[in-house]
Amino acid sequence: MVTKEVLSQYSDLQEEVKEVRLKIERLERDIGKIEAGEMVIDSVSGGDGGKQHFKIEGIPFPEYSRKKTLLYARKATLQLLEDDLLEKTNEVEEFIASVDDSRMRRIINLRFLENKTWIQIAHIIGGNTESSVKMAFQRFIEKK
Repeated sequence: MVTKEVLSQYSDLQEEVKEVRLKIERLERDIGKIEAGEMVIDSVSGGDGGKQHFKIEGIPFPEYSRKKTLLYARKATLQLLEDDLLEKTNEVEEFIASVDDSRMRRIINLRFLENKTWIQIAHIIGGNTESSVKMAFQRFIEKK
């Protein structure tokens, strides 16, 4: 049985998937910069009693390696989240299809599957206020 908590979790899961995708994109950009030859330059002192200074250039391998490992981990996490999201999407869609009231089906679909705000839902449905569609949903869920 789909409850208000399940619907809320579904919305949170959608946002979590988006967040992980953004993190992956940032990591891929960082790795791309390193692979394109973004060099790290440092200077060290040594020789002649520490009076000589040497410039060292290279690829930051520890950072590169860490980011690649993190990328693989985040991709695995994303896959698990997407699988969970697909399962929850099917569950929510089955719940929506089981609702007898057409208006309520539209409200639930717009709110949870399309991530609309209550005010957006009110405008789409027409002839309603933000609070009226929200209250209608809350009364419906309390009956279930």
